[in-house]
Formats: sequence, structure tokens, C-alpha cells
Amino acid sequence: MGNPPRGKKVNLKKFESINVVPFIDIMLVLLVIVLTTATFVAKGLIPVELPSAKSVQKLSDKKNITFTIKQDGALFVDDKQIVLEDIERYIAQYEVTTPININCDKEAKFDMFVVLLDILKEKNFNNIGIVTHKDS
Repeated sequence: MGNPPRGKKVNLKKFESINVVPFIDIMLVLLVIVLTTATFVAKGLIPVELPSAKSVQKLSDKKNITFTIKQDGALFVDDKQIVLEDIERYIAQYEVTTPININCDKEAKFDMFVVLLDILKEKNFNNIGIVTHKDS
């Protein structure tokens, strides 16, 4: 940018204020997007916060069966992976009074837990415990 030609006077305006109208327009568009997104999220899964246990009983030292359901749905019995179809055959070697503990990841599908519990109840196992951690 060069110097103004001689003899001509240049008017320079002072920049005293900021035009906030474009800023308000952008914020209104963002507000609409956020509210629309929040509506879709609210119609999805219902977030559930599971209750915590303050009273905890120590696991017994007797022989028990421990089932573990991982987040991805993998099922383990006493640290060995097992498929759902083999559970009935596995528990057939135990008495119905044998204590059974179920460890289930809080992010695992509830369906796997219900199917496992249904199989155990169908075979008359009633000494079933759900393992949690103590809330401090």
C-alpha cells in the first residue's frame, strides 16, 4: 500500500466497536444444532446408573463356580472361556447346592446375564450370588 496521492485527503475511520451481528447469527445456528443433537441423544438408550452396594459379604472358601461375563459378551467359567451351549453340561457335574458367583461387566449386555441366570434356575441352582465391589 502506497502513500495517498498529494493533495487528496484520506478519511480514516476509527475502529471503535465490533459488529456482533455475525457472531450472534453463528451462535444461533450452533444453538439449533446442539438442541437438535440433544433431542436425538435423549431418544436413544436410557442411561442407567446402577446402585452401589455398601454391605458386602466375603465370598465363602467352599468350592464354588464363578461365571464371568465380559463387556464384549464373552463368557468364562472359573477362568476358562465357555460357550453358552456348554453351560448345562458343565454345571451337571455339580450339586444344586453349590454356590455360584456371577461377575458381570457393567457395560455388558443384560441379555447374556438373563440367559445365564435362566439356565441356572432351570437346573434348580438357587445359591446364586452377584459379585459387586464395595462402594467406599
